[in-house]
Amino acid sequence: MPSPLVTELYTAHVRTVGGREGAGKTSDGTLDLQFATPGSGKPGTNPEQLFALGYSACFLSAMHIAALQRKIKWPKDAAVDADVTLGKTASDEYQLHVTMHIDLPGLDDETKKALAEAGHRTCPYSRATRGDIEVEFKVK
Repeated sequence: MPSPLVTELYTAHVRTVGGREGAGKTSDGTLDLQFATPGSGKPGTNPEQLFALGYSACFLSAMHIAALQRKIKWPKDAAVDADVTLGKTASDEYQLHVTMHIDLPGLDDETKKALAEAGHRTCPYSRATRGDIEVEFKVK
């Protein structure tokens, strides 16, 4: 059972119609997107791309916080390339797999690994998916 929220920091509000062939819009109008099923060739984004963007941004920030806490100089060009794969399991159920390609130039391998592990422990996306989605890390 997840821990209940004690303090609310932010709530995103979106409205989606039409599923993978529809559209979605944030309540503040910042995002107004058309959706298209992956591989359909139609213009639009898909939930896997949006999940990859959100997860990678959150994960990069979680690693940055870990670096600040450890007084490690954060590389200005730190980046995460996220691959979110939609597939099917042996029992024919839809499933996601995530690969995070972590680029922390100028840091030694041990520090990179420690920051990736700390980020994975504290990132809300990692916490939400833990045990349900396989997440693989490739540190550059």
